[in-house]
Amino acid sequence: MRIRITPPESIEASIQLPSSKSISNRALIIHALGNGNHPLDNLSDCDDTQVMIRALQAQSGETIDIMAAGTAMRFLTAYLSVTPGNHIITGTQRMQQRPIQILVNALRELGANIEYLANEGFPPLRIQGTIMKKDHISLPGNVSSQYISALLMIAPSLANGLTLTLTGDIISRPYINLTLQLMKDFGAQATWTREHELKVEPQPYRSRAFYVESDWSAASYWYQIAALSSKATITLPGLFANSSQGDCKVADIFRSLGVETVHEGQTVTLHKKGEITKRLDYNFINQPDLAQTLVVTCALMNIPFRFSGLQSLKIKETDRMAALICEMRKLGYILQESEGSILSWEGERCERSSEAIDTYEDHRMAMAFAPACLVMDDIRINHPQVVTKSYPRYWEDLQEAEFIIKEEE
Repeated sequence: MRIRITPPESIEASIQLPSSKSISNRALIIHALGNGNHPLDNLSDCDDTQVMIRALQAQSGETIDIMAAGTAMRFLTAYLSVTPGNHIITGTQRMQQRPIQILVNALRELGANIEYLANEGFPPLRIQGTIMKKDHISLPGNVSSQYISALLMIAPSLANGLTLTLTGDIISRPYINLTLQLMKDFGAQATWTREHELKVEPQPYRSRAFYVESDWSAASYWYQIAALSSKATITLPGLFANSSQGDCKVADIFRSLGVETVHEGQTVTLHKKGEITKRLDYNFINQPDLAQTLVVTCALMNIPFRFSGLQSLKIKETDRMAALICEMRKLGYILQESEGSILSWEGERCERSSEAIDTYEDHRMAMAFAPACLVMDDIRINHPQVVTKSYPRYWEDLQEAEFIIKEEE
């Protein structure tokens, strides 16, 4: 399937964003560990969260297929390790190529019973739930924050709690802090005790009613649309000004690209106004999911950039750095990769290709490139359905903002 996108002359819209996938998935795990009987309201309707809901309902002995949901694979591997029963957890072919050995090794060190069923270090896994008594573990701070969050969330269920030491540089600290905040919301005692050490007490979670806020990473595409438009006013309800989501930093980043953010209660309104920077250098170590959006935006605004802290992009749904280089070349922009963690553009151009944008089974590739239609004619996206992973109504919301979307053969 392929679509062609045509923009409106100006943007004036109110968009109900999807609920935060990051908060939904963490709340579901915590709720299950605490045997919660209060409802979780406004859960995300994205693929990843629906996979998580189904997996948490699985009976002992069932095989759990999390498809392409990397967050679910990591969180559930830890959850099943402390939950009575015997399960096999698997996923798509791509998921079976995504490493999980660091998390499995950490869980085994704590006492988990986990077996690889195919290739060492990769799913599928057989997990036998057990009581884990060891209370201290050390991990490199530059591993995926989802490994760290997975260990933290099960820690109140461990016999003696957990002290987690992180060595070296810590990446994606906001995601760790988001996990800690949600744990505290449900009654856990979890905190940083030193710059590189976290401690969680062995104390059961408390059941409570909980409302999931809207997704700041989904908001980033509307910031992008505002920045690339000649005139735009976009209202986004459900975003908290004091959000624990690391991606709320998008408001600060896009201020330098001419987008003003106005907070009123739990609603954000975006206006296209203000000065635009002549260059943008930024370290995405704490907001890696915003990188694709900013790469496309800056290039199309003719703003040279150097974006660092991108090492985790290589192990996402696809190698996002390689995908960005390839697809931006189709639009006529030559990006440079260096040190395995930096993407830069210094204004170098090439002839634009007539090919459609490929999405690599990656929701963020589709959503980051779609707004290019505001600057370039004939923007076509292959396999647009990939957006269901995090933002199922993305195309419908574009149509609500009067973009024209046509399917092609």
